[in-house]
Amino acid sequence: MSDQVKPDSLVTLHYRLATADDTELVSTFAGGPATLQLGAGELAPTLEACLAGLPVGEHHVFLLEPQQAFGQYSSQLVKRFARDDLPKRDEEITLHDAIEFAAPDGSTYVGTVRELDADAALIDFNHPLAGKSVRFEVKIIGVL
Repeated sequence: MSDQVKPDSLVTLHYRLATADDTELVSTFAGGPATLQLGAGELAPTLEACLAGLPVGEHHVFLLEPQQAFGQYSSQLVKRFARDDLPKRDEEITLHDAIEFAAPDGSTYVGTVRELDADAALIDFNHPLAGKSVRFEVKIIGVL
């Protein structure tokens, strides 16, 4: 029996993530493969789950609906902040910037600037691919 991917495997693979209409977002196929430690947060848990049980040599394309990929888009994760309440940064905040916020427990979370004016900013904390179907293509090269 060939080696198979397990939830805690160190996996060398080529992968490609694209939108449902096949607009490529990231790919390792043109260059060197990636080596990822599963369970360490290097890949979204939903994408890691697709790899479980795949044998070395497997080349597979997964078509994932939003709830299988990065979740549904939630309007409750879009908040308006006064500019004075935004985290301080060295550079000026601009539209579409990703801004890191600190949570009371010390963890951080990132939001994207969707609207910006002199007084306030509308920040979207949804994953950029939330609400979108994606294509996840993988070729398993090695498993440790």
